[in-house]
Amino acid sequence: MAGNQGADDLLNEIEALGAKLTLARAAIGSRIIGQDRVVDLSLAAMLAGGHALLMGLPGLGKTRLVETLATVMGLTGNRIQFTPDLMPSDILGSEVLETAADGSRAFRYIEGPIFSQLLMADEINRASPRTQSALLQAMQEREVTVAGQTRKLPAPFHVLATQNPIEQEGTYPLPEAQLDRFLVKIDVEYPDRETERAIVLATTGSVDAEARAIFDAETLIAAQSVVRRMPVGDTVVDLILDLVRACRPDNPDAPEAVKAHVAWGPGPRAAQALMLLVRAQALLGGRLAPDVSDVVRLARPVLEHRMALSFAARAEGVLLEEVIDEVAARVTQSERAA
Repeated sequence: MAGNQGADDLLNEIEALGAKLTLARAAIGSRIIGQDRVVDLSLAAMLAGGHALLMGLPGLGKTRLVETLATVMGLTGNRIQFTPDLMPSDILGSEVLETAADGSRAFRYIEGPIFSQLLMADEINRASPRTQSALLQAMQEREVTVAGQTRKLPAPFHVLATQNPIEQEGTYPLPEAQLDRFLVKIDVEYPDRETERAIVLATTGSVDAEARAIFDAETLIAAQSVVRRMPVGDTVVDLILDLVRACRPDNPDAPEAVKAHVAWGPGPRAAQALMLLVRAQALLGGRLAPDVSDVVRLARPVLEHRMALSFAARAEGVLLEEVIDEVAARVTQSERAA
């Protein structure tokens, strides 16, 4: 009886949260036109309690999206414009020596912009690797260590970083360890003609659409708890494991495309990310549990930044997304055959 009551309570929570998410998506969509997949992946990352990396050329609305998300989700936000001369202390904060009225001197810690619930790391790949690495501890452990003292960050804590492609002049590739801490990589692409027309008309008039708060910090934390309690069937769990493991070139059972073209593959954190994101994706779709299609849909955003092609594969023009699609199709087919 208690089990049935718990299931009913979870069902009611999922339905209530689904209605709230519908309002949030509408509020975001009033300012972010024609980027439904980008919006859904960003929301899924936040519902899963993780961080997102928005990849795209300048002028595609990445910064506008992050600013809108902060408002709609009701979070305190800070923005850091990453530049080549940015220092770690500009992110984490630092201690300063102050002199009191009586002449005594003492150090006082001044918090950096990282002490926020939603940190926007704008053009993160324009800062040096040393500065980029200042985010590592914060993204994984939700705390920072400065001058030997560990300080907790606000809850919830999310990093939404924007990145221009590394082919752009004056950028640094993100370290692999930091890339792995992003739950998902979201490609922001050029809009089609009709969408671009709608964007031009909506953003060049005298009035710009304003976002309004739908969530707050407490509601988002509660939503993240619901996501973690959503049931996941054995078929979906097995597919996640098979997919992640098949993308590792040292796995004897990996497809030939992986063994021939992939230099290194995803670790266990990729499977954890998929488990959380398929639940969030199901919730955004108004469903009570994820299915196989969620795993396939999220394969690229979760795996692409956790893998690398070999030098020979890059020279041959092999595309990593095509390798991932091939592996996902093969694993899904094997799962269905079993």
